[in-house]
Amino acid sequence: MPFVAAGSEPDEVAERAIIDHPWVQRLRQIHQLQTAWWVFPTAEHTRFQHVLGVMHLASRAADTLYDSLKEVCPDAPSRGYVESLLRMAGLLHDVGHGPFGHFFDDHFLSGFGLTHETLGGAIIRDELGPLLARIRRNPNSQLEPGEKLDPAQIALLIARPKAGEVPPPRWLALLRCLFSGIYTVDNMDFVLRDAYMSGYNARAFDLDRVLHYSFFTERGLTIHSRGVSALVQFMAVRAELFRSIYFHRTVRAIDLTLADLFADSKQFVFPGNPLEHLDAYREFTEWSLLVDVSRWRSSNDPAQRALGERWQAILARRVPWTMACQRNLVFEESETERSSIFSRAEFVERELRAQLPAELRDLPLRVDLARHIHRPDTRGPSTGQNFLWDPSRGEPRPLGFDQLFRQLPLAHRICRIYVEDTSHAPQLAAALDAVIGPGGSDDLTNM
Repeated sequence: MPFVAAGSEPDEVAERAIIDHPWVQRLRQIHQLQTAWWVFPTAEHTRFQHVLGVMHLASRAADTLYDSLKEVCPDAPSRGYVESLLRMAGLLHDVGHGPFGHFFDDHFLSGFGLTHETLGGAIIRDELGPLLARIRRNPNSQLEPGEKLDPAQIALLIARPKAGEVPPPRWLALLRCLFSGIYTVDNMDFVLRDAYMSGYNARAFDLDRVLHYSFFTERGLTIHSRGVSALVQFMAVRAELFRSIYFHRTVRAIDLTLADLFADSKQFVFPGNPLEHLDAYREFTEWSLLVDVSRWRSSNDPAQRALGERWQAILARRVPWTMACQRNLVFEESETERSSIFSRAEFVERELRAQLPAELRDLPLRVDLARHIHRPDTRGPSTGQNFLWDPSRGEPRPLGFDQLFRQLPLAHRICRIYVEDTSHAPQLAAALDAVIGPGGSDDLTNM
């Protein structure tokens, strides 16, 4: 029975009913750092803590931005509606995640043409929609008489903009910037949370300053020039988290091993398209998966039993791949990243093997390319959503007009060679240097 706030309308549902719903509570059983918790022992936080944090930041964003939103879009709903909409989008933006988060998107959901966002949208509309439509208030404000929260708008906020989609109302499109722009309520929470929980940094960036200098203009979400240094700091810390935590060499080795296991385990992991088995998917978490695979070695099915033995190795954190060498590649505005050989791991492996001595060309190895976009305004769903306020002109301009922002690289790739035996690391490093050519940076540190 949904929780009904005392003294409220008879059919009203409180936010607690959504927080306590099994679809949200299952996020307690999915780690926020999809495989990095195997490497960083204090990073045991879950998607549940994260979505509560995003929900809170959504209220802070509403408090800062609502007046400017209403000025730009006079047809925007009430503050209570906007805040409740943002809070529910923050709470539910990860509701479609499966075990190991984004890894599961790439290695399972993609096979059905899904992402955690599209799956989450279906859950919001079809599973949680009747409850969401009965929310009337939040801790800071309430909907006006006649307003009714629209689950489809919540689903739209958590989805990445797509070419050719029917444009949403302008006010809703502007709010989407808070979920798919450069600095979102999602990534501002996970940067602070992941930096703290992993031990990387207790403060990371100045959230208060970023929010204080942000507002909506006709162009979109805009930050005053006085706040750009705080924004750049946020982007730099986020990039460093990718390099040091999310793309840690051992994390990526675990991902390589998991990728092989998932490729062979799909038929046993889940019974098909999650959209067609939502009841089963609601019970499907990292906890359930890891318990299931730990039992496979006792299966009567020989194929499942063999997979169970392989899963035992990763459950014991025995990873076969060890990094032999690593190089960092930074792409600036004048360089074309997509045309680079380093756009595909198989291209690098082909060229690498050609540079090795003949007796080593069949050496078991894996090439891993980890990519982070520093300036997401240049491509992808963030393009055209964030702007800079130029006080000297009294108008918004592209963020690239700021020299401090423009000094950030466009993108960064880490190219690593993994092997089962590191005795040939010098030859592999020399071959990789020959492939990269001059300018590739050497990094054999414990990053």
